[in-house]
Amino acid sequence: MTPRLSVVVPFYNVRDYIGECLDSIARQTWTDFEAILVDDGSPDDSAAIAKEFCDRDPRFRIVTQENQGLGPARNTGVRHADGEYITFVDSDDLVTRHGFEKLIRTLDETGSSFAGGNARRFNNSSGVRPSWIHRLPFAKDRLATHVIETPDLILDRMVWNKVYRRSFWDEYGYEFPAIRYEDYPVTLKAHLDAVTVDALAVPVYYWRERESGESITQQKFQFGNLEDRVKSAEMVMDLVENAIGEVRPRVHAHFTQIDMLTLMMAFGAAPPEEEQNLIKLARRLLDRLDEKVLERAHSYDRLQHSALRAGDVDLLRRLANFRNDGGLRGGARALARPRRSWQFEHNYPGVHDQNSSVPRELYRLPMKDLTLATSVTEVAWHGSELSVKGTAEIRHLETKTSSSLRIALVIAGAETPLAVRRYDATDTHGDPALVGFEVRLDKALLARLKDTAAPAHFVVRMRSGRLRRHGKLRGQRPGSPGWPPGAWIDAKSWIQPGPGADGAFVLRRMVDPCRLTSVEQTADALVLHGRVPADLKDPKLQVTRPLAGQDQSVPLTLSGDGRDFSARIPIRPIIEDTNPDDPFTQRTTWAFRLVGTGGDERLLLWTAPERAASHTEQGRLVTLTRSTGGYVNLQESPFRLAADRAEEVAGSNGPELRITGAALDGEAAYSFCWRRYLDDNDEHEDIECRRTVADGVWTASVGLTELIPAEVTVSSADPLASLADWILFAIAPDGSSHAVQCEPFLSSRLPIELEQDGHTAALRPHAGTLHVEVR
Repeated sequence: MTPRLSVVVPFYNVRDYIGECLDSIARQTWTDFEAILVDDGSPDDSAAIAKEFCDRDPRFRIVTQENQGLGPARNTGVRHADGEYITFVDSDDLVTRHGFEKLIRTLDETGSSFAGGNARRFNNSSGVRPSWIHRLPFAKDRLATHVIETPDLILDRMVWNKVYRRSFWDEYGYEFPAIRYEDYPVTLKAHLDAVTVDALAVPVYYWRERESGESITQQKFQFGNLEDRVKSAEMVMDLVENAIGEVRPRVHAHFTQIDMLTLMMAFGAAPPEEEQNLIKLARRLLDRLDEKVLERAHSYDRLQHSALRAGDVDLLRRLANFRNDGGLRGGARALARPRRSWQFEHNYPGVHDQNSSVPRELYRLPMKDLTLATSVTEVAWHGSELSVKGTAEIRHLETKTSSSLRIALVIAGAETPLAVRRYDATDTHGDPALVGFEVRLDKALLARLKDTAAPAHFVVRMRSGRLRRHGKLRGQRPGSPGWPPGAWIDAKSWIQPGPGADGAFVLRRMVDPCRLTSVEQTADALVLHGRVPADLKDPKLQVTRPLAGQDQSVPLTLSGDGRDFSARIPIRPIIEDTNPDDPFTQRTTWAFRLVGTGGDERLLLWTAPERAASHTEQGRLVTLTRSTGGYVNLQESPFRLAADRAEEVAGSNGPELRITGAALDGEAAYSFCWRRYLDDNDEHEDIECRRTVADGVWTASVGLTELIPAEVTVSSADPLASLADWILFAIAPDGSSHAVQCEPFLSSRLPIELEQDGHTAALRPHAGTLHVEVR
């Protein structure tokens, strides 16, 4: 019987990843598929792993060809595919268990030409994160739309997060070109040819990232790679030359921001013998780009474009190195030019050149770019008083002691001025300056928050010289700003800090919320105890699997005044039903809500003691914990060590960092190390921790001096760059390792900063893992 879906998986030299990739395909909730594995002349044992998989699952089969590259390998797979629908998976990536089913069922409903879904980036050291390039095209569900109607879909340049209708694919005869960056010419043409397309916000694809970062510099800037990038861009620009609406300018803007930028950065890595060829190649793309689009580019981009047109290799190299080294991260410090027709200039390479090849006007810093920059660095409760720490400055300017800072809490449109304590902190240029602040909100002020009104937010007003800027407080950093703790301010009112709908930092007051008050662990279950709001009638407890869209009811027992409840969550059915929603962490998350009459729904707020409840069985871990918003989550995953406490302790040779976690079954055999990946490769350096296991607790300790690199190189371009970024790893007896997970309640108590020998080490969570950044 012909399968409805064909999955094409080309592979070449991926023995470390292909097994996980094929396993994620086999676990699909959509089972009616065939997988065509195209061996593109792989010289390693990837083919042996693939064949073993085919031998045990008849839905998988191998096609072999001489090495021709990813595009031709995909074409080969298409020729061997028989399904009604077709999709593509890269052999080092993963697909979510529900991805194919959601895309196919959507297509069956709408009749669209193809459907695409959101994507995640992942690796072992940094966990799972949203994919930046997919955030706009798949920000929300858009069914039966089109790229003309939804221009954000222009940014959807990858082929692998989609399911195509095979009749549509054959009607237009799509073929991948035999170059790198082969996706975009096919993907955008499909968007233009389609009658309608479906875009889903749910993640359907996991895109692997190298442990050391986006890509390896030598590969990214290799001339043949860059040449293919330009060829691909030219093919796409040919497609959109006569396109209507925003398509052509958006495509040109995208190439300006991504591909042209890559060519400009390449001048920092190109050997001298390739510089002239690189100039010709970069000019080739620049000459194709719309001048109106180029005029709207970032000022630094326009500097590089001008240097390129002038053929100034020396300036191109200096500009590339400055950018590659992070010189733009905080925005270069402004240079005052009081006797010129403009007041400030960008302190970029070339600004002091006497006979510059670029117009001096391009260094001009417009007043509109001197914007307010804020961040939230720490959120903590001191009794019933809330402390919020952060930074505030005007971009590009030095923050002097003569500057002024005012902060107010805005409740239902009315401002209440707050007392502001200012202190020195590191500004966006890496310098100590008077940019740090703390505001404290007492119980009386917090009690003025309205339960039914919009959340309260903070407005920041800053004056520096004659400049005045204002805006909302935003920019939550990792740690407690991302996992802010909530607290009771009276018997019925809970205050929960967190991000608002527009990303600003806000405070919400919840009066008599639906809440968890305690957790009881038995040998085979987790028992939840809580309290139902007075206005929620006839409550039922629903447990929801958000990514899969599955609900199930849990019996609820009411007692006392009819508002106290208990619910028993058996462990064994959860473990026996294991089929993870997250293909990388192998984790599934459930959310809890109480549903009353008339469909009234309330999420279950965590007000129990700040400690997760965990249970291990059959190598799986079930944990009841909190979400970023403070609500109750249940997570099921493979056995992974998690840290729930971190502290600075005195050691014989100075301060030590001690990480602690509950010693569950099997943890006693693990060792620990702090690991850092070296620049531009996946090699790493390990610092072994001193480990103890006692009284059901493991600890991993390291001296701060051990984490400070012996050879310190401070970047002159990016003073905010860390000297080292360490990740805590657990190492099993068989030598395998995984990043230690940072329990959410620990995240809410971070960051922790330690000082030693003129260096600062900051412990922060990143995507669920623990990092120490040394500066």
